[in-house]
Amino acid sequence: MKSLIPRLLTCATALFVIGQNLAAEEAPAGSAEKITQALPDKAYAKPVKPRKLLVFSKTNGFRHASIPTGKLALAEMGRKTGAFEVVITEELDEFEADSLKKYDAVCFLNTTLDVFAPPRKIFTAMTDDEKKSATERGVRLQANLMNFIKAGHGFVGIHSATDCCYEWAEYGEMINGFFDGHPWGANVKVSVKVEPGQEKHPLVAMFGGENVEFPEEIYQFKAPYDSKAVHMLLRLDTEKTDMTRRGIKRTDGDFGIAWARHWEKGRVFYCSLGHNHEMYWHPKVVRHYLAGIQWAIGDYKVEVKK
Repeated sequence: MKSLIPRLLTCATALFVIGQNLAAEEAPAGSAEKITQALPDKAYAKPVKPRKLLVFSKTNGFRHASIPTGKLALAEMGRKTGAFEVVITEELDEFEADSLKKYDAVCFLNTTLDVFAPPRKIFTAMTDDEKKSATERGVRLQANLMNFIKAGHGFVGIHSATDCCYEWAEYGEMINGFFDGHPWGANVKVSVKVEPGQEKHPLVAMFGGENVEFPEEIYQFKAPYDSKAVHMLLRLDTEKTDMTRRGIKRTDGDFGIAWARHWEKGRVFYCSLGHNHEMYWHPKVVRHYLAGIQWAIGDYKVEVKK
């Protein structure tokens, strides 16, 4: 991975890192080459202006080992296709209203728990005044992000973006549900299908209407999950996946994997694939990410259910 850092950083329109060392976490050896080979050569739509995507990967709970791989994939996606510039951070200052103005969309990459609050150990050690200040700041930053989206910007959630902000009801409504376990673990082979009737939709056309099968951690969701409230794109194929797994709570077979929706003037794209490193160099999955991100940013003008 270290050999990739200079190459990415030499392209001023590809990647900036705020407040953290990109080399502190490493993707598996060879990831960079696999990612580059998997990505298309050009964007799905030419940006109407230079675009900037904020990639946020803060965790106050489980931290996925694939986070650095996801960062590399998104940065290289923007560089190779010219679709957007990526800014990577875990700094909360980027969610102040003036800072958010710099971006066209925000991506929550495998975020977990209350990302706008200090870690629990730090919070409990604070004075009452410090706790009050931290809480007020968290509420303000949440409001800033929601206002940013509603005003016409984009939000992209990858994998555990649904495993965070449980205390923030509007976030759950916006992203369409919260994590409720993963009966299919990282090493379990699953079959993912395109939502029936959506085979030619531009956000999933790269799948050619065919299932993809691979080991991957697949989520089930709890309220306010409603597959009818969004434009469903990918689902778990329950006829081709082991449905005897322990921990399955849903009895309706409704295991959405990727969807898009409008949120007032904004656009929201979510895909739960992204636990395993391999997702970030799977040719069809990364093309799906690219299409969804470009739609969320506002460049890929395709119809999505209101």
